[in-house]
Amino acid sequence: MDENIISIEARESGERIDALLADILPQLTRSAAQRLIEEGNVTLLGKPLKKNHKCRVGECYELFLPPVQDIPLVAQDIPLDIVFEDEELIVVNKPRGLVVHPAPGHPDGTLVNALLYHCGDSLSGIGGEKRPGIVHRIDKDTSGLLIVAKNDFAHQALSAQLSDRSLSRVYEAVVRGNFREDSGRIDRPIGRHPTDRKRMAVTEKNSRPAVTHWQMINRYRGYCHVQCSLETGRTHQIRVHMASLGHPLLGDALYGAASPEKGLEGQCLHARKLKFIHPRTLEHMELEAPLPGYFLDVLARLGPAEG
Repeated sequence: MDENIISIEARESGERIDALLADILPQLTRSAAQRLIEEGNVTLLGKPLKKNHKCRVGECYELFLPPVQDIPLVAQDIPLDIVFEDEELIVVNKPRGLVVHPAPGHPDGTLVNALLYHCGDSLSGIGGEKRPGIVHRIDKDTSGLLIVAKNDFAHQALSAQLSDRSLSRVYEAVVRGNFREDSGRIDRPIGRHPTDRKRMAVTEKNSRPAVTHWQMINRYRGYCHVQCSLETGRTHQIRVHMASLGHPLLGDALYGAASPEKGLEGQCLHARKLKFIHPRTLEHMELEAPLPGYFLDVLARLGPAEG
């Protein structure tokens, strides 16, 4: 038998096939299992399964694991909007739509590929082979400031500031609906969604503490322009917290409306300000990236502010 084919027998009825694969094979995440199913690599009696297939005791599945393709990182001449740079670190203003680091479906054309072209070998290795120098990340459709370490000393120092919260990040967002208050504090734990592994959720199970502070900038008819500062840094934190209040971010198809709004595909979220202590000089740094064109266009589409 082909060494890349694995036979798996159902353990119980009612379990989803992707959950079974991810549980039995530790090298597979559930999302990776779903991709294998969608690509026709999981069969029952020779017929490809759908990812929502419910197992039945006694069924025996065949899983084909495609050979691993090691795609080396390449330096690519992708323009960078550099806000600050010295021998220790670089701060860039990332445009929306640019993926931060290579991942399945995005092997190149990422911020990391651009940084390799710009910085050469002078990036910290702490982030791993696929994430050299990356201290923190922002989502593909989030724009704004991102800090990258050029050596391990800077990376360790900046990561420590993330942990003790001396590195602060301030965002601006447009959310649906109107708040009664002018500011607030959201203290709700965030963990992986119990059934949809692509999403995060406010949940007590397998969660971590998450705190977001928000403040009103302007009110519009049916929308609000708000400022958000992070006390913690969980995946999709602002998006999840705002959605949990009934105010999902404009354009956020994952946590809000399924169809594009105001001509915007992807959340209206911009990392506006970044404060940290320079790892070598100990200087207090405060950097800012103005609202980009797509954000200003959204505000113009919302009409005059209500104050």
